[in-house]
Amino acid sequence: METVGLYVLGVLLLTTVIGAEGRIRGVDRRVARIEQKLDLILDRMGLDAADAALDGVTALVREGKRIQAIKLYREVTGAGLKEAKEAVERMD
Repeated sequence: METVGLYVLGVLLLTTVIGAEGRIRGVDRRVARIEQKLDLILDRMGLDAADAALDGVTALVREGKRIQAIKLYREVTGAGLKEAKEAVERMD
């Protein structure tokens, strides 16, 4: 009797995992479509998302917040610490 209960529990767990995986794939596809649309909108407007974020870096440099500027630069560009520090120093 215990074996049957464990089997049923295993089947239910497997079904739940498979269902959740399908929902996650659906969300991934929707996010990808939204990102494509956003890219098209930015292209149509002649904007670049990185440019807008780099404006934030420039504003932080002007305010004298170099550490925050370096951190934001790294987040936006994916640059290393040394590269980000040098870039922010060039902006200063």
